[in-house]
Amino acid sequence: MLRALRNRNYRLFFVGQGVSLIGTWMQGVALPWLVYRMTGSVILLGVVGFTGQILTLVVAPAAGVVADRANRHRLVTIAQVAAALQAAALAVLALAGVIEVWHIIVLGLVGGFIRGFEIPFRQAFVVEMLEDPRDLPNAIALNSFLVNGARLIGPSLAGFLVGWFGEGICFLVNAVSFLAVVAALLAMRLPPRPRRVHATHPLRDLKEGFLYVSRSAPIRTVLLLVGLVSLVAVPYSVLLPVFAREVLGGGPHTLGFLVSAAGVGALGGAACLASRRSILGIPRLIAAASVFFGAGLVAFSLSTNLLLSVGLLAVAGFGMMVHMAASNTLLQTIVDEDKRGRVMSFHTMAFMGMAPLGSLIAGGLAGALGAPGAVLACGLACILAAAVFAAGLGRLNRALRPVLEAKGLLARGAVHDAPPPRDII
Repeated sequence: MLRALRNRNYRLFFVGQGVSLIGTWMQGVALPWLVYRMTGSVILLGVVGFTGQILTLVVAPAAGVVADRANRHRLVTIAQVAAALQAAALAVLALAGVIEVWHIIVLGLVGGFIRGFEIPFRQAFVVEMLEDPRDLPNAIALNSFLVNGARLIGPSLAGFLVGWFGEGICFLVNAVSFLAVVAALLAMRLPPRPRRVHATHPLRDLKEGFLYVSRSAPIRTVLLLVGLVSLVAVPYSVLLPVFAREVLGGGPHTLGFLVSAAGVGALGGAACLASRRSILGIPRLIAAASVFFGAGLVAFSLSTNLLLSVGLLAVAGFGMMVHMAASNTLLQTIVDEDKRGRVMSFHTMAFMGMAPLGSLIAGGLAGALGAPGAVLACGLACILAAAVFAAGLGRLNRALRPVLEAKGLLARGAVHDAPPPRDII
């Protein structure tokens, strides 16, 4: 389960990123709580979620081109420093007691712009931290484990700190926590890599990446499912402040428990993936996990009991993490190295870029149907998307076989057609 940690550079990243992600999750809980406390508006929760991520959708394609042309280590370091400065600006405004919703929206746009570059840079850089490329699936699973370990700690801390000191302290902790990952990046010893020389125009590289994705049935199919799930299901999280206060009758502590519960489930999902030794069976795992995620949301939307809600969010978190991490693993395994940055930028668009549109939809649905009705609709839509994906598993499996054989990941003819969809789900 820990084999990727044999690599010194990845160990440094693992520790530094672990510290930084705790701060990130603290800010992720404190920010929507601050907005809801200031405005009491579910519509504005959706708007803030939208503005915090929409530029990720816009700039990610350019980030993929840059990641395939430049030094990824340097790019990731610069992006982390920029994210620290954005968090520091939020902290100064909140601690000074002058923060307003428009400040949050503007800084959210800045943060989304930074993430639109940082995520493709970081995901494309992971393979360069590893001495043995065969450790890549394990490294992706461990990173998911890390994200959700921080998700377990950060929101709980945020719930207590917001209650005691206010939201600003969470933004300050997040800004300081970026120092850990920047220090880890600077301490890495990376082998010299030949300078990438590109005679083509960046726009031609972007077109080449788009054509590569559109012509690869496995990559195209997985990205479509990731985009659909991110659009219809992942934005449930923007409504958690409403569940915490209105449905469950709690406060910031309750919100922290809800977010942490999803983190516990996701942590279990990441651990299951880290224990896998092969990518065989990953497509049907993606389908099953998507159904699990949607079913957890449907049940959560009907609960009015805190303990039951916490348990159901753990189920949803498990399904969401297995779906997202397994999709990432499959993409990173089958992609050609010279197009890795561009493919991961399209993954960022599907995962992070669809979420802001989903946040607007979730906020609008909550205004019309109430928060429980909106989450119920999200869960049902997720199950429907998973069913459509599962119906094509046989074709996906046949398209994957020659790709994996060409990469030496299978003995020729070792993979059989997937069973019918009814046997998969």
